[in-house]
Amino acid sequence: MSNEAATATTAAEAAPAPDQIPHGIGASLQPADARAKTEGTFPYAADLWAEGLLWAAVLRSPHPHARIKSIDTTHAREMPGVRAVVTHEDVPGSPLLGRGKADRPVFASEVVRHHGEPIAAVAADHPDTARLAAAAVIVEYETLDPVTDPEQAFEAEPLHPDGNLIRHIPLRHGDPDAAGDIVVEGLYRIGRQDPAPIGAEAGLAVPRPDGGVELYLASTDPHTDRDRAAACYGLEPERVKVVVTGVPGATADREDQGFQLPLGLLALKTGCPVKLTATREESFLGHTHRHPTLLRYRHHADAEGKLVKVEAQILLDAGAYADTSAEALAAAVGFACGPYVVPNAFIEGWAVRTNNPPSGHVRGEGAMQVCAAYEAQMDKLAKKLGVDPAELRLRNALATGDVLPTGQTVTCPAPVAELLQAVRDYPLPALPKDTPEDEWLLPGGPEGAGEPGAVRRGVGYGLGMVHMLGAEGADEVSTATVKVHDGVATVLCAAVETGQGFTTLARQIVQDTLGIDEVHVAPVDTDQPPAGAGCRGRHTWVSGGAVERAAKMVRTQLLQPLAHKFGMSTELLQITDGKITSYDGVLSTTVTEAMDGKELWATAQCRPHPTEPLDDAGQGDAFVGMSFCAIRAVVDVDIELGSVRVVELALAQDVGRVLNPAQLQARIEAGVTQGVGIALTENLRSARGLIRHPDLTGYSLPTALDAPDIQIVKLVEERDVVAPFGAKAVSAVPVVTSPAAIASAVRSATGRPVNRLPIRPQAAVVNAQ
Repeated sequence: MSNEAATATTAAEAAPAPDQIPHGIGASLQPADARAKTEGTFPYAADLWAEGLLWAAVLRSPHPHARIKSIDTTHAREMPGVRAVVTHEDVPGSPLLGRGKADRPVFASEVVRHHGEPIAAVAADHPDTARLAAAAVIVEYETLDPVTDPEQAFEAEPLHPDGNLIRHIPLRHGDPDAAGDIVVEGLYRIGRQDPAPIGAEAGLAVPRPDGGVELYLASTDPHTDRDRAAACYGLEPERVKVVVTGVPGATADREDQGFQLPLGLLALKTGCPVKLTATREESFLGHTHRHPTLLRYRHHADAEGKLVKVEAQILLDAGAYADTSAEALAAAVGFACGPYVVPNAFIEGWAVRTNNPPSGHVRGEGAMQVCAAYEAQMDKLAKKLGVDPAELRLRNALATGDVLPTGQTVTCPAPVAELLQAVRDYPLPALPKDTPEDEWLLPGGPEGAGEPGAVRRGVGYGLGMVHMLGAEGADEVSTATVKVHDGVATVLCAAVETGQGFTTLARQIVQDTLGIDEVHVAPVDTDQPPAGAGCRGRHTWVSGGAVERAAKMVRTQLLQPLAHKFGMSTELLQITDGKITSYDGVLSTTVTEAMDGKELWATAQCRPHPTEPLDDAGQGDAFVGMSFCAIRAVVDVDIELGSVRVVELALAQDVGRVLNPAQLQARIEAGVTQGVGIALTENLRSARGLIRHPDLTGYSLPTALDAPDIQIVKLVEERDVVAPFGAKAVSAVPVVTSPAAIASAVRSATGRPVNRLPIRPQAAVVNAQ
């Protein structure tokens, strides 16, 4: 038999029969939208159309800091095809917006505070006309000196009526006079990462007969977006509806409200549908980025390497407006010591306004920046003590029952030592052969300029942690409805599918609970009860929990008549593969027969246990739960050119429970690859507040050629008892951990300190002596 025939036979034998297709919790269920996305029929916002459509364009400031002396829209309004021009004078409601704090103008009126801030918006009958009209708006500026150094923001003139300081957290834990035998210090800088959504940011606004408006957006938090839009338009929330279109993935706040809100204003003013598709440059200028951060650390340890005290100063550059900077700072300060036992900690954290591009929510915000710093400190301690870096980390690893520097006891599973041991003991990859055929293995890729003799291999480690859900008293609640009729179940929940797999999980939950194979998840809009934003594992935990509770309520409705008829409790009945059976085998029927044509439905909520804000000393039970990860990085560095190739990343992670193996693996690999970009290439550069090269040629994203070999060495399934299904969020903590591990490996290869991310080539060059 030929190899081809053998392969075909094996594939045929492996293909499951239709009634054996995996379903339910623990199965690798295929996403419902997979076919539509691969065939190009998935309904993204950029594809939307409406009768009588107008096109919008936004005029943005060319200056990072300026006083607006006048705005003249006369020429723009008189252009043929222009239907409306709006500025700050046309905002009927609240002139301010913002995700965490409403301090950002819809349109700048008196002062411009960052490059790309919206000034005016235009609606016209053609997109080119709209862009030309926006450019025809004449704005007279008086340029001002921008404040771009966050350290200078403390002494600079206020950039905002609320001042330059957004938040200060002074964390005090333990004895301030404690000192160790060994002390290491470091200064670290983390660059500005852009979420760089691959799909275009786009939206469509359609006026309603009642004087309201419908917004079709790739929103990740539709109810919050609706409420802000309603406040801006001076309307009741009931007269504004947000319909979520297909979201092409999101690792941050997906859409910039700086163009969401002008869309609705233009639709209300013209009485026509208005659409805007942002260019890549507009995306870079408008939406928020990861906070650039300056970190100063001092670690104290005893002669055995046990940590005695950590002192740190953390400064987040929030850009022009507050957005979610207060929340990011809480995460940075709370996790400033990492997943290590630290009896004494004294952390000062600040978030300040500057005239730099705006910062906000990006996956792992706050935790990623401090992870890079505290792991560099652990490498310094290991080197000074002459101890293996992995061993030093093991001596200090956090475990369940230990206390964080915030005073919060870790009650969730925290198998940090187990994770680190797993990656440490995993076999190292083979060394590349020093032959011409394998030159593509050199740093720099195929036909790289490097020489094999200049390549050094390094091995480094990273331990990271993130919090799940909101923090500091955030009210996390989600509502879901499950309906069953004619053997088909429908889930209604306003949890947005951003690529995290919620719609697949919802189907699995209902399949598992009710034994129904055909499950549909309804499209999301704000007519449904709120479910919160799609970040920090919220929908896996809170929305998934709401779906589970609703499905169990329907299950009880289904089983109660049967239990009553046979004189037993519903707990003695089980549903498996669409069949209802009793413990003693007396009852056996199908779910369809038991339904008997009825329609059953139930609505339920899920709300995790409450948290509390950090107090004046940075103390408090601020986090619902935590997730941990260990990564061992292997890199090859050309010490003459400074080029770095990530050979392998071996990862171990605590996941609570694996709900969908294929989906979980994909999420972890995606998170790790995003971390590679943070470590080596991604840095949105600016000069005196002006973004340089706001495009994908000037901003380098990792591609498939840059993705390393990712080995998922171990997944620890120790269920978190307070989480539905016991599962933890999985995608953020690899993003947090992998940059630190890669930097550690580059330090191992070069002996250089590597105190900045992304790693610049000159930081990896070893000068010949």
